This record gives sequence, C-alpha cells and structure tokens, in this order.
Amino acid sequence: MVTAPQRSAPQHDDSTDEGHPRIRYISPLPGAAWAGEFPRSVVVLGSTGSIGTSALQVLAEQPDDFRVIGLAGARNLDLLARQAAQWRPACLAVLDAQAAQALRSMLPAGYNPTILHGPQGYADMATLPEASTVLSAQVGAAGLRATHAAAEAGKIIALANKESLVLAGDLFRETCARTGASILPVDSEHNAIFQALSGHDGSPVRRIILTASGGPFRGRDAAFLATVTPAQALAHPNWSMGAKISIDSATLMNKGLEVIEAYHLYGLPLDRIEVVVHPQSIIHSLVEYADASQLAHMGPPDMRIAIAYCLGWPRLLRTGVPPLDLITCGPLTFEQPDLSSFPCLELARQSLRGGKGLPVVLNAANEVAVERFLQEQVPFSAIPALIERAMHAHGGPAPASLDDIEALDGETRARVRQWADAYRPTPRSQTRP
Repeated sequence: MVTAPQRSAPQHDDSTDEGHPRIRYISPLPGAAWAGEFPRSVVVLGSTGSIGTSALQVLAEQPDDFRVIGLAGARNLDLLARQAAQWRPACLAVLDAQAAQALRSMLPAGYNPTILHGPQGYADMATLPEASTVLSAQVGAAGLRATHAAAEAGKIIALANKESLVLAGDLFRETCARTGASILPVDSEHNAIFQALSGHDGSPVRRIILTASGGPFRGRDAAFLATVTPAQALAHPNWSMGAKISIDSATLMNKGLEVIEAYHLYGLPLDRIEVVVHPQSIIHSLVEYADASQLAHMGPPDMRIAIAYCLGWPRLLRTGVPPLDLITCGPLTFEQPDLSSFPCLELARQSLRGGKGLPVVLNAANEVAVERFLQEQVPFSAIPALIERAMHAHGGPAPASLDDIEALDGETRARVRQWADAYRPTPRSQTRP
C-alpha cells in the first residue's frame, strides 16, 4: 500500500457570502482508502475512443500502479482486440452478441476473458466488485446507464461522458450522496475548474469561466456555415477528438453541454457560469473568486493531462505530454462567443432554464442531427435548427427516473430522424411556434 499525499478539493457548502455563492460539488471526494490505494484496478468504458486510447497511454506510463480489469468498446473490434491482447483484462464488453462472438475469434490463444454485451453488459462491467475506478468515456447518451450503475455501486468515477450529467445531473447528485460514489471530472474544462478550486474550500466564487477554442469556423458567418462539409467540420485546430465531439466543438454545442455539466458538477447558478473563446486552448478554464482574483489552469491541449489527474488523484502521474513552453506558445487571446452564428450555446442555456427534461431533448436532437450531418443528409446549419425545433415541440413533464430519461431520449430521436429525413432549410425563426 502506497501512502498518497492529501490535497484539498472542492467540497459541499450551501452558504453564500455577500451574494457570492459557494461551490456545492456533486459528490463526496474519494476517501483516504482509495486515495492511498496503488495499484488501482481500472475499468475503461469506451476504450477504443479518443479518451479511452489516451487513458491507456497514461496507464502504460506507470504499469506498476494500475491494473486494467475491464475494457469496453462498441464497433471497433480490431482495436479492442489489440488492447485486450496487450492488457489481458478478465472482462470485455461490446455492442451486441454478434460482436462478442466475432471478438472472441480475434483474441490470442489461451486468453479467455468474459465477454459481455449490450447496455446491461456495460453496466455489469461498471459494477465489477474488484474495480476500484471506472473511467466513463463512452460517447453520448449511450454512456448514461453504465455510468449510473457505477454510481449506484459507489465507485470512483473518472467522468468523461458529459452527457450523463446533461441528462441526469440531479439523479447523479442524489445517487452519489446515497452511495458515497465520487465523480472526478475528466473534461479538460471541468478538470481545470476542479483544480482551480482545490485549496479554496468554502471560498465564495463570483463565477466560473469555461474557455472554448471557437472550433474550426471561428469568425465565420451563417452564410459560410451553411456550406461547410463534414471534413471541414472535423478538422479541429487544436484538439484530437472523435467525430461527434469534433462536430459539437464546431457548432459550440460541446461548450453548451459543458455549461450544463458545470451547473450540475459545481452547484452554481447558471448566471455564474460564463464562456469565453480562447483560440489557443492553453488556458483550460478559470475560477473567479470574491476578491476579484482569477485562478486559471494552463497546459498543452492534450487530454492525457486531465485523464491522468483523475486516474491518479491525489497523486500526479507521468503523462508523456511535453511541457508547455511559455516563450514559444505565442500570445493568448480572448473574445466573446458569436451566438448569432453559433446558436447551440444559447440553446443549451435555454434548456436548463426551461427544465422539464429539455436538456434530454437538446442532447438527443443534437446527437441525431450530428449523425445525419456526418452522413451528409443535412447541412451543418440544420443542426441548431433541428435542436430548436425539438425543444419547442417538447411539452411533456420532467422525467422522474432513468427509465423516463431514456424514454424521452428515444422519443426525441425518433421525431428528429423523421424531420431530418424530410429536411428542407428554413429560417430559424420559422421553427418557433
């Protein structure tokens, strides 16, 4: 057993100071037993995606400190088979029974892991009794049930699946309070905020500031955006990400989802969460305190830094990332987001204000719209138009359970797919009732 140094981090506090709220973090922090536990047993949900592959690179930097006991992918069986052959976890998970059978035939002779499949298989992997840490890195709403299963099991969750909190933030807060599960944020922006809050327990906060690169189309107008291709939208200037997140970055929906995630993670009012465009992606986010000081987290735009912080907390791990050179990185600039050309950010804020499950609708509509754009079935400009139409079409009550959330998600997807099939560009104002 290695004794880990203790560092403070954001805690719960419902009080305010001269009108400045205090952080009410979504979960308790990991206890001393986990903080000092090395080697740690890790499950990676979404191991074949960009976050999952980066996480395995981090773990490979310190092979004596971690054991990978579960890897879950979806369709990229070739990569999953290579990862499994390297790490030899006792458990694997894939999309369906057919994929499980195919994966079995791709594994080395003499290696016979349990292979789970489907949503229940992912959830079962997330609750393996021997797993101390679960990295939730599946993309989209597909990661919700397994992440919640990990919370129900009281796991330490390194959370990269922002959609879990977008869809069910209140449910996760309640579950973590009841089971003692802990959430450590992997998103670079929320990880930056988490670190900027460390050591300032109970300090009143004026605001948190999420930075956005602005994506590949920063400064472009709506007329140009109506003509862009998937290849152009996938070419992020700073970050190496999967297709879905790259498109969300191009529309600024990724930042909108992060606003919702921040709202649930840190328990601050929506008007205390701001977004500023920072094209260089060197400052990953900031916290402004009541004394007017701002604490920022800086570093190269590489997700291995945030991943390593969560997997190793409270220790700092080797990442393999070259350090930031302040002399050569160039000037750092900041500007307001263009909500006229990129309305998705404001749509995300509207969904929080509207309640009644609107964040679920927002996310489901976005996932379908992005999918159809990548398939070149709708233009880039259709993404916010379809989302807004779905939000205005929703009139149901707020979902009260995980099943309700998944039902609303499915209903919204079916509706937006019908609209996408018959999509004809219309002015955004015409989508309003």
